[in-house]
This record gives sequence, C-alpha cells and structure tokens, in this order.
Amino acid sequence: MKIWRRKKPMDWLRFLLVWGAGIFTLFILAYLVGFILIRGVPHIKPSLFSPVYTVDNQSLFPALVTTLIMVGMTLLIAVPFGICTAVYLVEYAKRGSRPVRVIRMTAETLAGIPSIVFGLFGYIFFANLLGWRRSILAGCFTLAIMILPLIMRTTEESLKSIPDSYREGSFALGAGRLRTVFRVILPSAMPGIFAGVILAVGRIVGETAALVYTLGNVIKMPENLFSQGRTLALHVYQLAVEGHHVDEAYATAVILLAVVVGINTLSAAAERRVIRQLR
Repeated sequence: MKIWRRKKPMDWLRFLLVWGAGIFTLFILAYLVGFILIRGVPHIKPSLFSPVYTVDNQSLFPALVTTLIMVGMTLLIAVPFGICTAVYLVEYAKRGSRPVRVIRMTAETLAGIPSIVFGLFGYIFFANLLGWRRSILAGCFTLAIMILPLIMRTTEESLKSIPDSYREGSFALGAGRLRTVFRVILPSAMPGIFAGVILAVGRIVGETAALVYTLGNVIKMPENLFSQGRTLALHVYQLAVEGHHVDEAYATAVILLAVVVGINTLSAAAERRVIRQLR
C-alpha cells in the first residue's frame, strides 16, 4: 500500500491510460468475436461442408481445402527464404554494410506496399509471363512475396536479441559458425521466429485483394496446383457482395475464425515441441 501512496499524479495517469487502452482493446476484440459468433453459429449446418458447391447449397468445404493448401504451400516457400536471409544479415554479413542496408530498406518497402499491387504483379509475372494462369501456385508465390519481409524482419530481430556470449561460448568450444547458428542461435531464437510465422499465417488466411488476380474466384475442389480456387476469406467476401447469402457468409466467417485459432494453436504446440527437441 505504501508503494501505491507514493505514486505521483502523472504515474496514476499513465497507469489509467495503460489499463484503459488494454481494457478497450479487449472489449473491441470480444465484441467482434461475439458479433461473428452470434450471427454465424445459428446458420452452421452440415450442408455447408458438402464437397460440391451448388446454387442451392453454398458449401464452404472447397474453400476450406484451398485455404489449407494455400497456407501450407506459402509457408513452405517463404519461411526458408525469410529465415536464411535473416541469418545472412545477422550472422554473416558485415553489420552496417551497404548490402545489409539495401536489403533491409527493400524489405521495409515491400512491407508497406498495398496487397492489390502484389496481386497485379502476380497476375502479370506468374499468371501471364510464366504461363501459370490464375492458379493456386500463382497465388502461393504472390503471398510468399507478401509475407517474406514479415518473416525476415521478425527472425532478424529474434537473432539480434540473442546475446553475443552464446556465440563466443560456442566458438570457444570449437564449433564453427554454421554449427553455432543451427545448434545454438536458431533454437534460442525459435519463439520469435514462430511468432513471425503465426503473424504470416494470419495474413495468408485473411488476404483477398491479391488472390482475386492470382488465384481466381472459382469455388471448386482443387485438382492440382494449377487449378483455380477460392479461399475462405474470398468466399465470405463473395457471399456478402452478392447479398443473397449473408447468413452463409457469417457462418463461413465463424469457420474462418476457428481455422485461424486452430492454426495458431497448432503452431504454438509445434513451437514447444521443436524447442524441446533442439534443447
């Protein structure tokens, strides 16, 4: 109690502002989630999970399968490139050198580009120039470019947070730089790396503008990587725009929310498992 009494008026103001901002944020989050659940849960029915989309049955199952494929393929492309680039910048490149500054500036520029611009680039380069047309593969590569700066920057900051004493101790025991990076540095930076991957998953699942140009807007089960498709976010958008199946749009939004929570939960479990194995 004595500590509380010694607080100055400005300390109380800062305390109230911090707590007020936190409570307001939680309230907005709870309101949005509650609104989606209240509007969508009553309209979830088994027919929504039918393998075939028809005019009478606005099934979301093809979009769900396409979304999971998009998440897996995009991460498979972007995560290795992002992590390797961050390792080069922190562990191998000379700190403060011109190439490092150029790469970081390029990554920050890419992070600020609107997604519609990435969609136009993907449509011109992947769909037309490479001849992939609008397909899952074109959409995955476009999304990989979009999330690459995010994964790279989060991994880089995680690597920078590792004390130099870890590296010096590993070198003193006779380990080389490559072994030090993969056996000492990366395991210690794994929580930050997984946090970046989780943020990237959220952007993949929620993206719509870029996929309209690269993935297409066809609601059907994907046959191969060159098939067109529709993700859950695109499915919600299309149903809402048409205006005839708004209830199904809210139901799909509930499933989309559940998919995001499920992927984040699995990512957290995978993070703990990987950290235990590496340590």
